[in-house]
Amino acid sequence: MDVNRVKQILSSSADIEVKYNGTSVWIDQLNEDGRTATVHLRGPLEERSIVEINELNEE
Repeated sequence: MDVNRVKQILSSSADIEVKYNGTSVWIDQLNEDGRTATVHLRGPLEERSIVEINELNEE
């Protein structure tokens, strides 16, 4: 995924499914470096991780 698509998803009110390593995640924010994003798993766990945006895939 590229930085522009991450920005579009963050500004959208739609429920857009994004996967990281085959697992559905929510994108919380695009980080200042423009290469990573903070994400958390969909579901009850709120554990956040910083991942490379090029490793995110849209379903």
